Amino acid sequence: MRRLLTATLLAGTTLAAPALAQDDTATAVFAGGCFWCMEPPYDDMKGVQTTVSGYAGGSTPNPTYEEVTAGGTGHAEAVKVVYDPSEVSYEELLRTYWRNVDPFDGDGQFCDRGASYRPAIFPQTQEQREAAEASKKAVAEQLGREVAVTIETAPAFYRAEDYHQNYYEKNPIQYKFYRWTCGRDDRLDEVWEDVPRLALAE
Repeated sequence: MRRLLTATLLAGTTLAAPALAQDDTATAVFAGGCFWCMEPPYDDMKGVQTTVSGYAGGSTPNPTYEEVTAGGTGHAEAVKVVYDPSEVSYEELLRTYWRNVDPFDGDGQFCDRGASYRPAIFPQTQEQREAAEASKKAVAEQLGREVAVTIETAPAFYRAEDYHQNYYEKNPIQYKFYRWTCGRDDRLDEVWEDVPRLALAE
């Protein structure tokens, strides 16, 4: 679907980005299907300084979008969230993550299929890993079903091409059309409607 929407766009330069942020900020990395759709929920959060679309969880250095979506690199489309821990906790980022994925679908997300669209959490520290594991257990208990989201190690995060960054702001019509035809919001409502927001220890 997205290949049709982006066929006429020019690709930017693929750059490797550091896994950890600088100064007093922290970094979180999440995969939830299309990275276009994972930026907006975090951009709206107080304490989040920036989001970056990219690739994580694979072995191929500096992958391109075409390589990742074709398969074989091991990477998933992911979003890097740089945030101020004094304003927003990692646990709150996890709450937002769960509400924006189908936790039962490990083979992709919504209309996007394959390993490059798998839902995954990539902890950057041991503390994040423990929080992610606790949240996954809590979600499974809350929903009464096994959760397919994986918790993976990703030593490197690679920034996606420029045209993918903030796509929802630069191309709002195409973005809304893609999101609607992919059935993302309908499925999220089906899974999460009337489910209380997850309570996690801070």
